[in-house]
Amino acid sequence: MKGLLILLCWLVTLVAQAGTYRWVDENGQTHFGDRPPVNTVADEVLLKAAAPTSDQAARERKQRVNEFLEQSERERAERNRAEAEQEATTAKHEARCQALRARLKFLKSVSGIYRLNDEGERVFVDDQENERLRREFRARVQSECDT
Repeated sequence: MKGLLILLCWLVTLVAQAGTYRWVDENGQTHFGDRPPVNTVADEVLLKAAAPTSDQAARERKQRVNEFLEQSERERAERNRAEAEQEATTAKHEARCQALRARLKFLKSVSGIYRLNDEGERVFVDDQENERLRREFRARVQSECDT
């Protein structure tokens, strides 16, 4: 396949390099051809390909396509930004919930909860306060993490 492509490119190059000839016949008429005539003097002529032109409608279509592509790129970038932001928020929430669940597990394993007084000493709460704090923390974990 690659060899065929190279051969085609080579042939196109040869065709593009083929000369164009101009000559005048015995009646005074000017002729052009890709081969010089046998019994007449011919001049090789260099032809320049005309620059492609586009009409106003084509330019407008091209402009609309470019605007569409730019708008699509902006929308894609915004979607990617929003998705990245959502993923970061989700990861942060999951990390917080993991920490809260670890604290809840710790609260279940200890026998008593204490507070620090003004002197920095531990003061254990009574059983009723102990149970109330556990219930409140369990409800907090459920409301923040189990939705």
